[in-house]
Amino acid sequence: MEAMNTVSDTFGRRLRDLRISVTDRCNFRCCYCMPRDVFGADFPFMKSSELLTFEEIDRLTKLFAGLGVRKVRLTGGEPLLRHGIERLVEQLIGIDGIDEVAMTTNGSLLAKKARTLRDAGLGRVTVSLDSLDPEIFRAMSDVKLPLDRVIEGIAAAAEAGLTPVKINTVIKRGVNDGQGILDLAAFGRDHGYVVRFIEFMDVGATNGWQLDEVVPAAEIVNTLNAVWPIEPLDANYVGEVAARYRYLDGAGEVGVITSITQPFCGSCTRARLSAKGELYTCLFAGIGHDLRGPLRDGATDEELLQRITGVWKARTDRYSSERTTATVGLPKVEMSYIGG
Repeated sequence: MEAMNTVSDTFGRRLRDLRISVTDRCNFRCCYCMPRDVFGADFPFMKSSELLTFEEIDRLTKLFAGLGVRKVRLTGGEPLLRHGIERLVEQLIGIDGIDEVAMTTNGSLLAKKARTLRDAGLGRVTVSLDSLDPEIFRAMSDVKLPLDRVIEGIAAAAEAGLTPVKINTVIKRGVNDGQGILDLAAFGRDHGYVVRFIEFMDVGATNGWQLDEVVPAAEIVNTLNAVWPIEPLDANYVGEVAARYRYLDGAGEVGVITSITQPFCGSCTRARLSAKGELYTCLFAGIGHDLRGPLRDGATDEELLQRITGVWKARTDRYSSERTTATVGLPKVEMSYIGG
């Protein structure tokens, strides 16, 4: 289906991808996303009545599809905590114009869910996994859950056909760099997973980001290339965030996400919908634009389309390209609220 009315922002970037957070809750407390000293037992997570219903998400996604969105990714929090998530997948993949529905998950519940998700129409999964060392995994995720649970989830996803399975790894200096990078790369090579190493980003205001904890992508590439020679690959599509490389020995590919050292704002085509229906136009945005309120107040599709279109056309976001010591301190939405 051709989009009824594709829209571009102030820099000519088209709306092509929609990331939908289905819950603000997570069963992990990763240090760079939901640190336990902030997101503790008394943290006021959203009530179920505040979350967009599946029917509301379906309606909004149909509108986004009419404006050019072709790919949908379900995120959180942890999306597999949302009861009946398979039903939402089935609804979304049935929308005219949506080519793919994917999901980002911490993998802890994936072993039980992979087959039903695939049967519902989910295309791919990306699993967040920061280390294959049990102690480092436990420290970075701040959870008592065994590492094997995530490994089993990844294997189940591959067996179910949610491929290519991608693994996202946030690299922090002195924590999981060096040998940790090589261990995960070897894991990907051995099993056919695409590992993507992510520079530690200053998302939100609670992760204690420091520039000296960032391991530049160039250093990661050099670490890999010294053991397994690699060469660059072209992007799969406009707006792909990971720089791709292939192993010269034919053992698959690997990627790096370079938001800090090589920003890719100029090709960003992503909109983000929070669990309570706020539209964000950047991972580093300070404010969202309410869609749930108008939707529940009886707004027509045309009125909602006008609101979405107006927000996107006015979009000026270039946070990573403009990052300075001043911008780092600006108010930003937490990553757990709108997905990574």
